[in-house]
Amino acid sequence: MLQITYSDRFKKHYKKLEKQEKEQFKQKLRLFINNPRHPSLRTKRIQGSDNLFEFSINMNIRVIWYYEGDNLVVLIDVGHHDVIKGY
Repeated sequence: MLQITYSDRFKKHYKKLEKQEKEQFKQKLRLFINNPRHPSLRTKRIQGSDNLFEFSINMNIRVIWYYEGDNLVVLIDVGHHDVIKGY
C-alpha cells in the first residue's frame, strides 16, 4: 500500500479549496492509495516531465505528485486545471 506525504505548497493550496472540493479530494485519495491507476482518477504523466504525474479530483481540480522510492508518494500541489502550467 502506498504511503502519502504532502509538500508545504500542497498544504497551502489545499486550504484554499472549498469544503466540497476537499471532500472530493478525500474520496479520490482513498481510491488513489488503493489503485493509483483507477480510471476515475485519470492518472497520467505530466507532458514534458520524467517523474511528475497528475490525477483528477473532478473536471477542474488536479493533484500533482511524484514517487519517492517504491511506496512513497509526495503530493506537491493541488488546484484548478491551470496548476499544471507551473510544472
